[in-house]
Amino acid sequence: MASFIAHRLVHMVLTVAAISVMTFIIIQLPPGDFVTAMVSELNLQGTTIDPGAMAAMRARYGLDDPIYVQYWKWISNIILHGDFGYSLEWRRPVADLLWNRLGLTFVLAFVTLLFIWAVSFPIGVYTAVRRRTVGDYLATFVGVIGLAIPNFLFALVLMYVAFRYFGQGIGGLFSPEFEDAPWSWGKVVDLASHLVIPTIVLGTGGTAALIRILRANLIDELGKPYVTTARAYGLPERRLLLKYPVRIALNPFVSTVGWILPTLVSGATITAVVLNLPMTGPLLLRALIAQDMYLAGSFIMMLSVLTVIGTLLSDLLLAWLDPRIRYG
Repeated sequence: MASFIAHRLVHMVLTVAAISVMTFIIIQLPPGDFVTAMVSELNLQGTTIDPGAMAAMRARYGLDDPIYVQYWKWISNIILHGDFGYSLEWRRPVADLLWNRLGLTFVLAFVTLLFIWAVSFPIGVYTAVRRRTVGDYLATFVGVIGLAIPNFLFALVLMYVAFRYFGQGIGGLFSPEFEDAPWSWGKVVDLASHLVIPTIVLGTGGTAALIRILRANLIDELGKPYVTTARAYGLPERRLLLKYPVRIALNPFVSTVGWILPTLVSGATITAVVLNLPMTGPLLLRALIAQDMYLAGSFIMMLSVLTVIGTLLSDLLLAWLDPRIRYG
């Protein structure tokens, strides 16, 4: 197992290094830079910027340096000092903006992941065992609806229902009185109450997808000869189900951690904008539009690293569930 983990960690480091290079190149691909984008915006407002001031600003932020020099400054500061650079638009260190948004985003992502697993696992097992029943057809119908309806549209419907029939809004993660208040038990309770709707909205699509995945794989396992043999030996149905078919059918179920985790942390950008959630998605979108390269690059880098970490976690869970993976 130790060699398996070491092998995966080596691949993880190499992958992250390649991702960092590609991320910086992609951020540099659009024509112009932050100064160009800022000047264009000011020109639309009727303000003229002196070319000398533009050149001074580029020199101050190192925008005239070759791309490999800019990359080396960026990645070396991240590795050696934990310095992600300076946001040209916000006039603040990127690390401050990054950690302020990532904290609440991680909380919401973790709660949503638990919600997805807690709902999809029992329903997926039930629909596989009781296929072609009313419950199976109902779960299938609800799952198709969950996959078909975009999250942001679902969020708009819930916002309308909450305002129309309950007289309250559901935007944000805190009530106005707790928005800037220091952390306390009351603020934690207020956060928990505001997490309910975003968790349901963000978790609907993932829950519906995992139900279908688990159902399909479990139906396939239940039809295999070893299940028939175990029944013939008189193994109790519940023990047979949980010890063998469910455990094997969980392999694709667990492997979804690799894509669910970064998807949730990215904040489902449109949904986050609709619900006014202080997550990473809207800030990343704004940074890309403004060509704030250090802020956008740091967010993309962080999401890529989370994808790699999610893949590593899914590999470890798969190795724990299925010992054949460790030696294959």
